[in-house]
Amino acid sequence: MRRSFSRLATACLGVLAAIGLRAEEARLLRFPSMQGGRVVFTYAGDLYTVPVQGGVARRLTSDPKGFEMFARFSPDGKTIAFTGQYDGNTEVYVMPSDGGEPRRLTHTATLERDDVSDRMGPNNIVMAWRDNDTIVYRSRRTQWNPFKGELTLARLSGGVPETLPVPRGGWCSFSADGRQMVYNRVFREFRTWKRYRGGQADELWLHEFETGRTTRLTSDPAQDMFPMWHGDRIYFVSEREESRQANLYVMDLKERKPRRLTDFQEFAVKFPSLGDTGIVFENGGHLYRLDFQTEKVSRIPVEIHEDLAIGRGGLREVAKETTTYEIAPDGARALLGARGDVFTVPAKNGATRNLTQSPGVHERNAVWSPDGTSIAYVSDQSGEDEIWIRSQDGSGEARALTTAGGPYKYELAWSPDSKRIAWTDRLQRLQFVEVDSGRITLVAKSEASEIRDFVWSPDSQWIAFTSGSPSPSPSPGASRTSNSTGWRRGTGCRSPTAGSTWDRPNSAATASTCSLSPSGRSTRPTARRSGTTPTATWSASTS
Repeated sequence: MRRSFSRLATACLGVLAAIGLRAEEARLLRFPSMQGGRVVFTYAGDLYTVPVQGGVARRLTSDPKGFEMFARFSPDGKTIAFTGQYDGNTEVYVMPSDGGEPRRLTHTATLERDDVSDRMGPNNIVMAWRDNDTIVYRSRRTQWNPFKGELTLARLSGGVPETLPVPRGGWCSFSADGRQMVYNRVFREFRTWKRYRGGQADELWLHEFETGRTTRLTSDPAQDMFPMWHGDRIYFVSEREESRQANLYVMDLKERKPRRLTDFQEFAVKFPSLGDTGIVFENGGHLYRLDFQTEKVSRIPVEIHEDLAIGRGGLREVAKETTTYEIAPDGARALLGARGDVFTVPAKNGATRNLTQSPGVHERNAVWSPDGTSIAYVSDQSGEDEIWIRSQDGSGEARALTTAGGPYKYELAWSPDSKRIAWTDRLQRLQFVEVDSGRITLVAKSEASEIRDFVWSPDSQWIAFTSGSPSPSPSPGASRTSNSTGWRRGTGCRSPTAGSTWDRPNSAATASTCSLSPSGRSTRPTARRSGTTPTATWSASTS
């Protein structure tokens, strides 16, 4: 009896241990492709493969410096083509689908904007296979406009790249006989604009190779992207309908009436890929599969059992990864931003101070107060974009000056008396916050574009700024911080004396700027030719 109980207890402990050691389901899984019951995808810059039912993924690539992405199975499932960065450039590679040494197929010049995080997307993105020997990729090697690319062929046997006979193209898919292609002419999937309704919205186009005729398949104001041809149907992603969320749709080529297949509300359907039995795509960091026969959608649970060295904590040299810098008012130290932390470095002798030391938090746009005592910066420590302040020597605790969250903030600027901090944001507003009280005041809101150019007056009582306008000529303005009746904004410059206004020159090629004496008490209008972009400055002139 005692031995049976011991065995039962051991078995229970084993089950509990297995449950406890089981890895969590992985997220941030990207750019999937499916064929023959397998899925290949990108995770942490490497390629992995997993059964279509899910499970523990197996890593196929392990380059520590480059990024492997947009893997696509060949029709016979024997080969994987992908976009990789093994040799510095972003090029097309192939490898056996079961694993093996990658072989480079393309050789192109390095592009300035050539990264997976860039809004233009990387170069040489693998689109699809035309047959078991030919890969179609999007190349920007001959286009001066980074928004545009050409659909180019890379053959396993090598040879000079051949461009498909369409002026430009993006995501594409071919009919079963290879005589026709459905594709996007515009390529903007890496842009962060959601629910876009404008001139660059994608549509679906049908091209016949024998006749050279191209016809439009969709004309909805919303985006229609990622066309995938299967049988007599075209599958694609669209942001149409009231929710304006990107979901999967299907359209019969005869009736040409789109029908929605998925109903995601929180996250968009991203980067789908056509497989032999269905479509795989990413949504909210997870992988999903749509079955052709049942049209049911199921999530593919994926576990990653790796050392994940890229995410391991430790010391890191950040001298070459600085993003912002500034000199202390007394010149004794420099203020630097690097890898999401804020540092100060001595001019000669002394220790480097990491003022934030916050792994997992992004601090940026750090600025030193004119009195030299404090440093302000933008941080997402609370989960929202807020302005924080702390002592320049690292003592005490950091304090949040704003707490309402809101849009992306940038261009922090202290007032000369170190009592206020002004900033702009994505809602095209110019605001400032009182350091002591935390009270926020709206200075101006642009009607046409973000306010990126502003400056405090020497006495900290005024802000001069330039603001976009629907009219051909931009409108500079000046507002006084101590005006009890609220903030005023003019089409020219406002004098510190109540109600005094200077007229702006009547010319689209000139802009009025405010010119103030060092005391901040005298002003006069000036006009400078600067095209259509005025610059706000306080100069040391006298009236």
